[in-house]
Amino acid sequence: MHEQYAALAELAGGFIHEIKNHLGTLGLNLQLLAEDFQDARDQRERRALARVHKLQAECQRLTDVANDFLRFARIKELPLAPAELGKVIEEMVDFFTPTAKAANIDIKTYLPADLPQVALHREMFEQALLNLMLNAEQAMPEGGSMTFQAATEAGDVVLSLIDTGTGIAPEVLPKIFEPFFSTKSGGSGLGLATTRKIVAAHNGGIDVQSEVGKGTKFTIRLPACVS
Repeated sequence: MHEQYAALAELAGGFIHEIKNHLGTLGLNLQLLAEDFQDARDQRERRALARVHKLQAECQRLTDVANDFLRFARIKELPLAPAELGKVIEEMVDFFTPTAKAANIDIKTYLPADLPQVALHREMFEQALLNLMLNAEQAMPEGGSMTFQAATEAGDVVLSLIDTGTGIAPEVLPKIFEPFFSTKSGGSGLGLATTRKIVAAHNGGIDVQSEVGKGTKFTIRLPACVS
């Protein structure tokens, strides 16, 4: 079954890559067409330019979805190395702080200094964290707070990300990690699915708790490195 899934993922990846090539050609020609209409002389040409811009936006959205899918499909076994989880989180917070400030979001961290190391593929794990942080930001359109907490529990390192956002409806909660499921307009529905797949490739697990109107808590559990 695993081999069949891997073969299907590889086939789908090749198909999406081929589509991206055609989207690139389409995007280039739309750019040239937009330049032809840049100095629109009448209402008809202005309408044509507006339609070209709309097609460019749709073309970019398809490219973004294709990139999300390729990222999702290519997550397999990852080379892992011992890392300080606290340092990884601090770097991600520094990276995300300008975005958070613009959205009126306060980021807090409560990370014990004596956390044991965990085995990470840093680039992919940072992508998983970024997906969760973006998800939290989108859940707080009026601002709020985003809190990282970590602890050691039964040989695991447990990391939680808590937001004070709109929360997730009970009927939606069981579906949020499913590929292509999204309640957001224009979303690919692969962000949280990719996060779960990345965490699984780290021999870990992720779950979620949420209450509408109060916020959401994502919890990642990773095995601690044996010293």
